[in-house]
Amino acid sequence: MSKGRNKELIKKRDSALIERWNYWTNVQRLRFDDSLKVLSQTEFFISEERILSILREYNKKEQPAEIFTIPKIKVAKLKQKHLSLFPEDPPKKKP
Repeated sequence: MSKGRNKELIKKRDSALIERWNYWTNVQRLRFDDSLKVLSQTEFFISEERILSILREYNKKEQPAEIFTIPKIKVAKLKQKHLSLFPEDPPKKKP
């Protein structure tokens, strides 16, 4: 008997997660981040990061037509020239 988590149970959990993801995003038309929150906090009790990794793994393996691709979250990188657009002290109003 091997130690650790049962691989069959993990596969069943992941497929149920994919089905619920499809339900919340395509049927209920819930936003991406709201769908993650529902799955994480009320249905599967795992972190949002873990849900995203499961969805990405599934997306790489199968990519069925009814499940859309998971968007990559892009964060703008601020540079010094962007920060120079804002003055250090806001202008004072004249009384």
